[in-house]
Amino acid sequence: MVETFASVGEADGYLTGKCLVAMPGMSDPRFVRAVIYICAHTEEGAMGLVVNRAIPDFSFCDLLEQLNIPATPSCQQIQVQFGGPVESQRGFVLHSSDYIHEGTLVVDRAVALTATLEVLRDMAIGTGPTRSLMALGYAGWSPGQLDDELRRNVWLTVDADPELVFTPDLDAKYGLAMARIGIDPALLSSEGGHA
Repeated sequence: MVETFASVGEADGYLTGKCLVAMPGMSDPRFVRAVIYICAHTEEGAMGLVVNRAIPDFSFCDLLEQLNIPATPSCQQIQVQFGGPVESQRGFVLHSSDYIHEGTLVVDRAVALTATLEVLRDMAIGTGPTRSLMALGYAGWSPGQLDDELRRNVWLTVDADPELVFTPDLDAKYGLAMARIGIDPALLSSEGGHA
């Protein structure tokens, strides 16, 4: 059964299908200059994947070898990313919505999430999604935690699009996200205020 998350907009207070961008004053080193795609945000909490941080010295081929899945030469092009600090041994594939199978969560019309061995096997042989990123771990927030962090100016929000989410140039994503908002990071303060 394919799950569909009824994407609710930011106007409703929920950020499913949007990206969070860390403010320059981010104090948690795991999230400095992070861009996080929000896969689910409800009154019960939020879950997202960091989309701009590679895991050094660990490749998709290494992962396939650990899972006894034969690798093809195209597998060397796939990076394994740090999705977040929660359940860091659990894998997630954030991908274009042209690949929908049992267990796929359709986040919005362009992006889906699958966390099965089947998607890894399909990616290994070149029959997986057109665009994807492989992440280990995820970022999670308890009920109200993300909302509180937004009020404290920990994160900015930006509309997500496939180019921002899936571009292979991980170092460029933070600047790209900031440019989409129209902000120069050098001009931002980490201090919040009220008018």
